[in-house]
Amino acid sequence: MIEILMIEDDLELADILVDYLKEYNINVTNYDSPELAISALRLKKYDLIILDLSLPEIDGIDVCRMIREHYTTPIIISSARSNISDKAACFSLGADDYMPKPYDTQELIFRIKSILRRCSLDEQDENKKENSAIFIVNEDKMEIQKENEVLDLTNAEYHILAYLIKKAGFVVSREELLSNVDSIKYESSYKSIDVLIGRVRNKIEENSKKPKHILSIRGVGYKLVNG
Repeated sequence: MIEILMIEDDLELADILVDYLKEYNINVTNYDSPELAISALRLKKYDLIILDLSLPEIDGIDVCRMIREHYTTPIIISSARSNISDKAACFSLGADDYMPKPYDTQELIFRIKSILRRCSLDEQDENKKENSAIFIVNEDKMEIQKENEVLDLTNAEYHILAYLIKKAGFVVSREELLSNVDSIKYESSYKSIDVLIGRVRNKIEENSKKPKHILSIRGVGYKLVNG
């Protein structure tokens, strides 16, 4: 059964949607309080979120922002607000769809299934990429595997390599590394970054003088190849 979290303070509308969607094997749990809804997300995994914008405690745009800071769950905005600035704000924050009220409940079902189908395909693609990746990060264990073997890394080496893996395929500047790698202090110099990269290369490259995984981009920074 599809599990949906709905944040809607119009309880009459919420009851209608709960009953209607249940007929299509979709279970909806509604909260009229955004704070309670966000707490519910910490306790249970939902397949999708339906979010109203005009809420009593916190504006829906702010709720969308709060959700996206911690969760990737698909979000459908359901709102009577048709202002283009509201739509732009929601999409920029990561909403997946925007349905102006009133709308046909059958259309809502089509959109729910379309989004979940797309997310399923995206997840399959991500799994394929992960299975073909040379480096795999296990954040819970603070480990990085290269071709299924755990690398022997210091704390700083782990964090800088993990960040490069996260940004695989993109050029990462030394300044970005200094700002985003927790174990590197802000007062560190670009030279210290280069030294750290050299240490990591010694542990992951067959020939650190001719690296294949961490490439130097002259005058900019580094790029990691993970495949």
